[in-house]
Amino acid sequence: MAAGLEVADIFRRHGERYRQTHDTHLGRVERRVMSAVEMCRTARLGGHVQQCQDCATLRIAYNSCRNWHCPKCQGQASRDWLVARQADLLPVGYFHVVFTLPQQVAAIAFQNKNAVYTILFRAVAETLRKLAADPRYLGAEIGFIGVLHSWGQNLHYHPHIHCIVPGGGLSFDQSRWIACRPNFFLPVRVLSRLFRRLFLDELKQTYDRGQLQFFGDIAGLASPTAFNRTVKEARRVDWIVYAKPPFAGPEQVLAYLGRYTHRIAISNSRLVSIDGNKVTFRWKDYRKNGKQKMMTLDAQEFIRRFLLHTVPDGFHRIRHYGLLANGHRQLKLDLCRSLLNAPPLEQPAEEPDAKPPPVVHHCPCCGGAMTIIGAWTPLQPVCRPAWNDSS
Repeated sequence: MAAGLEVADIFRRHGERYRQTHDTHLGRVERRVMSAVEMCRTARLGGHVQQCQDCATLRIAYNSCRNWHCPKCQGQASRDWLVARQADLLPVGYFHVVFTLPQQVAAIAFQNKNAVYTILFRAVAETLRKLAADPRYLGAEIGFIGVLHSWGQNLHYHPHIHCIVPGGGLSFDQSRWIACRPNFFLPVRVLSRLFRRLFLDELKQTYDRGQLQFFGDIAGLASPTAFNRTVKEARRVDWIVYAKPPFAGPEQVLAYLGRYTHRIAISNSRLVSIDGNKVTFRWKDYRKNGKQKMMTLDAQEFIRRFLLHTVPDGFHRIRHYGLLANGHRQLKLDLCRSLLNAPPLEQPAEEPDAKPPPVVHHCPCCGGAMTIIGAWTPLQPVCRPAWNDSS
């Protein structure tokens, strides 16, 4: 890989042409994502100057954009989220269950992201809760985390939800923990059929309320006859749901969550080269046992595929359900730990006005402590920042 190659480099070199070419139908969210990625950690977002207390070395650090689509901004966000989730883990096996939309529905989802992604989350949650509550399968109240992804390794549009689920749940009288069978959570064929029915029923209701729009290649679906035919075809195909074997322990769960919760369509580490108008990146072909391959795309096509995976403003890609729902999570988890005879988690004592210790940055030359001696905001002139006035 070329040293320091980033998605931002592609946007900076080819983004303006992409904006001009697609000006009439490039949305506000996509424009904002492009701008954020281009400006991330550059002088345009402001920054600060650090000086080593020992050798007086100066270092300029620029601010991050904090846009969740940005490859440079997800590392710290993921680490912070995982620290918060560590206290939620139970001493049981965890399963990874994935629900995928078929191609017939994916095109509708792309043009109606907010509505269809909401339906997708609801259908997944209801499928898991309903089957887990059935005494034939588990007969318990479960909890899980759902994470929306919309991409495959080659950046094509592929909406699906990853669920991380403890292997068991609370009995409905809350008197005992009910464990699932070893290495088996719920039957995937039953999950698939219920998921398909719940999703399509709600999609049809949303269409009947006039809350879906269609244009371009699927403009014909505005016709009830065409839409109903598409729904009927989707009911005939098998919807892909699969469950992986349980993790070995809480540490593996956290490591797995870290790879999935804040993942974006493509990381900078997968980029190989930018040669003129061509972008080459690595991808895994899971149809051939995950064999690693190279793909080269025109820069305009690379940007188009990257922007397929933007989400609407305010939409939450990570959601908690059942035992892990925010409203009663701590109470339910404490009960689960008690029934599992697990020791209660130690809660660190906090002083009322306690503040986290400042992060110490070390000098790249001598290892000494760096202190901030000046800063500027994006509203100030970047060419002559405030910290330079005293020189």
